[in-house]
Amino acid sequence: MKKMETIKKKIIYRSEYRGIKEMDLLLGAFVKKYVNKFTYEELIDLYEILKKDDDKIFKWYLGTLSKDIIPENKVSNLLKNFKL
Repeated sequence: MKKMETIKKKIIYRSEYRGIKEMDLLLGAFVKKYVNKFTYEELIDLYEILKKDDDKIFKWYLGTLSKDIIPENKVSNLLKNFKL
């Protein structure tokens, strides 16, 4: 249980303090909606996405960057289809 709470705290922090305001808004809203619904493995997938540079995530989200940058899984598919 402690492991889940620790990763959730890291994810929430990394999603809200990115450096690019647009990514703070997008990722912050996404995390607020899903963080308590994901399994531990899905949280790890999300954390791996959040470790990427804002520029790469944003271009991937817009579809202007190779799909290989972010691995395709349940979390990335939810994020790709997420709208504010």
